[in-house]
Parts: sequence; structure tokens; C-alpha cells
Amino acid sequence: MIPSQQIAIIEAFDAARAAQPRLPAIEIAERLAISEGELQAARLGRDVWTLPLAPNDLAARLPQLGQIKALTRSRLAVLEQTGDYPELSGGEHTGLLLDPGGLDLRLLYAHWHWACLIRDPMPSINEEEAQWRWSLQIFNQHGCAVHKCFALEHPLPRPWGTLAALSTRDTPAFTQSMPRLKRPLPDVPTLASEWGTMRDVHQFFALLQRHHLERIEANQLMEGRYSRSLPVNTLETLLNQASHRALPLMLFVASPGCVQIRTGTLPAPQRARGWLNLFGEQFTLHLDDATIDQVWQVSKPNRDGGVTSIEAFDSEGSLALQIYAQRQEGRGERPEWRQLLDELDNQEAVA
Repeated sequence: MIPSQQIAIIEAFDAARAAQPRLPAIEIAERLAISEGELQAARLGRDVWTLPLAPNDLAARLPQLGQIKALTRSRLAVLEQTGDYPELSGGEHTGLLLDPGGLDLRLLYAHWHWACLIRDPMPSINEEEAQWRWSLQIFNQHGCAVHKCFALEHPLPRPWGTLAALSTRDTPAFTQSMPRLKRPLPDVPTLASEWGTMRDVHQFFALLQRHHLERIEANQLMEGRYSRSLPVNTLETLLNQASHRALPLMLFVASPGCVQIRTGTLPAPQRARGWLNLFGEQFTLHLDDATIDQVWQVSKPNRDGGVTSIEAFDSEGSLALQIYAQRQEGRGERPEWRQLLDELDNQEAVA
């Protein structure tokens, strides 16, 4: 990035934040036709600092950061949760932060390209309030945010200072992302038989890789057998009914390098600024359901009688939101969940 570009980005960022102090960085980046990572990298040395740590080293430090707000976004959904990160487990390539009902994440290190500390001014009413909002943010090679966490404690816990002491002004190099190219559905003669022999939902990823399939392609190929297409407005009805019945669900929101899961009962959905929102005590889900392109109900066999998910995709075929009923390993799927899905099916048939 040449100095004149950097200056122009910083000036545009400052002007946008002066007009709207809480305007998300991603919206400012979209106005400038750059990635969010490029926007933050332009602020290096002023309010942004690079964290030169290996992904698994950085992830191992997350549980030390105290009370935080964790945020993961897909293209059409944003999941925010407050709490403390659990201890890290997993391996060299995948990290697991396991706390069903709390902060529950799957980390895919291959997509972690640049991590940074960010200091943003906080509008305050009195001098005792925090003047800065500190966050740790991770981006992929295209400058797309993988995961963010925002400090909630004031003063900052000491580990934030430890990270700051390790920081540098090293500039990341991003590459341009290419849009997904749609192709004719491939012919996979053995897909149905292999699908039917699954005994664990996690075998599904290997099935996709074996046949070089996107998730949405597999759903389309199995329509009428293990999947069915649903009206887009099914999501709002589903969330409303689950809230009314106090049916605990698992909400999966995935970025390119992180899957964040919220488990539990839901508040009633609310409309705000065109988005569908769930405002819970320790979580918020924002869903741009007006631009969802496809919704699918998908059944996967397992040792416990099978599981069923609702999957929403954007216009590029990327998974925006995935929903399961809360379930304990070794137990069958909740009958209330299957009843709700059957009712939605019947409503669709009547319509």
C-alpha cells in the first residue's frame, strides 16, 4: 500500500467514524471498495498493531483475556456472544474451544493470515468510563474477518498488555478474492449410497472432499432423498416457533476460518433495519434474511437415528447459517424438533 492510499483510507475512516462513532469497520471498508483487513492495515502504527504469533499460540492465549465479546460473521449472519473463552484443545491444524451453552468455537488455522490488536475510541459520558475499546481481530488472506473479540473489562486484564508488548508494525499482504463460479451439477452416482452409510455427522465433510463437492451442490443432488428445498421465509417462522416453544437450538455461524456455535433457547425474533435479530442476554444473532438465496432441510444418518439441519445459503452458495436442535452425543434427535419441521412441511404443502 503506497503512502497516499494509506492516508486516503485513514482520512475516510476518521470522517466516517466522526459522523457515526459506532459504524462497523466492515461497512466503512465496503464504502471504500476495499477489504476490512486492508482498512485496518492502513491504521498500522496508529491504532492497529500486528501480532506475530502462530495461530495455535494465539488461540491458546484467548482464555486469558477475561470477559470478552466474541464475534464471528458469515456473509449474511453475525453471531455475538459475551463470556470467557474455555481452554483450548485440538491439534496443529484445528483448535477447539468447547463450552456448549457458552463460547463454543471451532478454529481452522489454515485460514488465519493476519492477527492484530485494535484500539478504537469509545464515546464516553464521564471520565471514569473506558476511553478506548480494545479488540483482537483475525483476518484471512483476502482481508475477510475470521474472528474478533472485544475486551469488556476495565481496566484491561494484564494478558492484553502482554499481547501489546509482543506486537509489531509488520504489514500484511492480502490477495484479491475471486467470486465462486457456478458450474453444472456434477454426476456423482455413488453419493446417495455413501450418504446413507454415514454413522457420524462429521463424516459428511470427508464425503464432500472425496467428490470435490460444495455443500450446496450435495444438497441439490440429494433433493428428494436426504434434502428438500424450503421457502426462504421458513427461517423466520422456524425461529419464531422455536422461541415460542422454548425449543433449544444450536446456531452455527461460520467465517472462512472459524465456526461459532450458540446453544440454548431463543428470544423472539425482532426486525430492525431490515435484518432479523435475536437479542439474548449473552448473545445476539443478526441475520440478513432478505438476501438469503436458498434454504434447505438436510438429513444425515448417524448411529442415533439421524440428525436434521436447516441450512441457509447466500447467492454465491456460501453457508450463511446452520441450525440443529440441541442434542447430546449418543442420544436421538429431539422429537419436538422433528415435529416442528413436519409442521413446516405441512404448511408448505397447504400453501
